[in-house]
Amino acid sequence: MPARRRRRRAARRVGPVTTARDRGLAAALADARDRPDGEERCAELERIAVRADATGDPRTAVSARFALVEAYLHLGERWRTVEAVRHLRATLARHPGLLDAHPDELTRLRRHQRQAVEALFGTPRVGLDQARALLDTLAEELGPDAGPVAELRCRLADHLGDEPTARRAYAGWTAGDPADPVGGCPGCAPARRAELLAGWGEPEAALTVLATADPAGCTDQPERSLATGLLPWLRTGAVEDAARAHVRAYRRHRRERTAFPLLAAHLRFCALGGYLHRGLELLTEQLPRLDHPADDLSAMEFAAAGALLCGLAAEAGLGGRRIHRPGHGPRPAAEVDVATLGAQLQALATALAGSFDARNGTGHQSGRIASWLAERPLAGPVSLAAESDFDDEPAVEAAEPGPPDPDEPAPLDPALLTAALDARGEAYTVEPDGTLVGRWGEATIQFRRLGRHGDVLHARVVAARRLPADRRAEAYAFCNVWNHDRLLPAAYVHEADDGTLVLAAGITTDLSCGVAPTQLTVLVAAAIRTGTAYADAVAALP
Repeated sequence: MPARRRRRRAARRVGPVTTARDRGLAAALADARDRPDGEERCAELERIAVRADATGDPRTAVSARFALVEAYLHLGERWRTVEAVRHLRATLARHPGLLDAHPDELTRLRRHQRQAVEALFGTPRVGLDQARALLDTLAEELGPDAGPVAELRCRLADHLGDEPTARRAYAGWTAGDPADPVGGCPGCAPARRAELLAGWGEPEAALTVLATADPAGCTDQPERSLATGLLPWLRTGAVEDAARAHVRAYRRHRRERTAFPLLAAHLRFCALGGYLHRGLELLTEQLPRLDHPADDLSAMEFAAAGALLCGLAAEAGLGGRRIHRPGHGPRPAAEVDVATLGAQLQALATALAGSFDARNGTGHQSGRIASWLAERPLAGPVSLAAESDFDDEPAVEAAEPGPPDPDEPAPLDPALLTAALDARGEAYTVEPDGTLVGRWGEATIQFRRLGRHGDVLHARVVAARRLPADRRAEAYAFCNVWNHDRLLPAAYVHEADDGTLVLAAGITTDLSCGVAPTQLTVLVAAAIRTGTAYADAVAALP
């Protein structure tokens, strides 16, 4: 067989590339977005973006890389967004007016650019020059005194150990607009500032900043602020406040995947507050998560806090207590005594700090970890109540449960869902199977609980307008364009019993970890807002 023919046949066997070539990049991108989260989806989005660059289709290239950035963020691999954001910036440099008609996408890009700079703090795999270049570009567009720019410059200087520069930038950060859409979650900004102040040895100032936190609209609050305040409360003698904050925050953080970076604060609280047995129980429970950390920074801090706890426990005569450490990679599972585990964790924390310092050209991270390991329990006001007070289940008869706190996650149930709709003051009906159905403009929206435990919220949108069967191709094209340009809802077409085409859409949210009433209100509002926009677009078809 001639070589050329063999190459042709081999090319036909390459599914994703052939799909992109034969059915068009926009259709390939829609297919890629529908794939499950994972490496296959990321690889396909990258292939589509590269092909769009090669064929002169900048709009598709931008859309594919936006989807790629969000896929990396969903996987918890923020450091991988740096290259995608750099390519996005390069595309805009070649086509300056590409996003002029899409200001929301320009804001979205700047938010991703901020997240790419923040990736530098989490791992040494991001180059210092890369992050600085992205930060400089952001400063050119937003202005050198903009709040998001000042925050990033402050945190970068602090990461490198340049406290005077960090303090100067901190003043600009606090003077910035807290509602800047590029500035990250405004509800978490006080916690980020308090972390810096606590690190600079100003626990009172850190607590003052935390007192300004407004948890409304932020799903990480108030537990993130409570964890941030643990050490400042201890250092200022407010031991009872620290204990209550630890109990409340850890009940959420113990199982929440994204809360791993906050576990170091809980371990340090137990170590420095005198709760060594409690701390060893936490360390035993959370140790498997160290093998799958959110990033290198959180692994370094968890390991350092664990090493501190183990060292203090060994000094208190608990060094022979054995802790099960699961196997990972070449490391076999083993029962490790506290003293040995502490040495292992200290070696890991020291190695990770060294990798940061090698990238940064400073010794700041190694010095910071060394200072953590040298800490000793706080004297005097650390005599806390008995450790039994920390039990998750109180020893008294449980009272009749009342309505959940607006900021406390709770299992999704019909009462929560109806309360979220009732809060809007709009009419809806309840079907026999519990589905809530309402009409908003051109859209009929059904809210139902799915899954074996009813912990999946599904909103189905049905446009009032139907199309005749001979417009099937047009209906498919409309849904493909919608799914290409919009994140929510996911549009599709199905044929009704009378032969007409129903244009519907859906939004599915996994709430197996619980949902706070305020969060559910936001989800319901988003489903109604995006669902009515979809139905209006269907009504506007020729």
